[in-house]
Amino acid sequence: MIVRKLRLQRGWSQVQLAEVSGLSVRTIQRIERGQKAGLESLKSLAAVLDVELTALQENVTMTSTPKLSYEEQEARERVRDIKGFYSHLSTFAITISGLVVLNLLGPFDYFWALWPALGWGVGLVAHGLSVFEVFDFFGADWEKQQVEKRLGKKL
Repeated sequence: MIVRKLRLQRGWSQVQLAEVSGLSVRTIQRIERGQKAGLESLKSLAAVLDVELTALQENVTMTSTPKLSYEEQEARERVRDIKGFYSHLSTFAITISGLVVLNLLGPFDYFWALWPALGWGVGLVAHGLSVFEVFDFFGADWEKQQVEKRLGKKL
């Protein structure tokens, strides 16, 4: 995305660009991901980045993502959830391994690294159960029932 490229050329963070342009950081993130931007947002960015408005408009229309079907959106969300779990798992493994090494090399009389491993491990197991839908207490069926209940009709 051209906005990201121009921002990085200036050495600005998304927060800095948001401050000088008067936009929210979330808006900057969305525009950099290629989502549709409003005319006022693009005008503000063009002024701050010292580029023509048309350059930003053309780039936004070229990079905007096509509409995805419901199934594709669900699949992408599911993959992101699984990726998040594996990221969580690898962070757990690296951090706890470091704590175990620190515990074994240090002058400690007991194995204290067990406590953070157990505490964090419970959260990791809960995350895994949720992602892989082992126990689907609050899954799609539950969501549908809650929406129907609040709307007072069947979907």
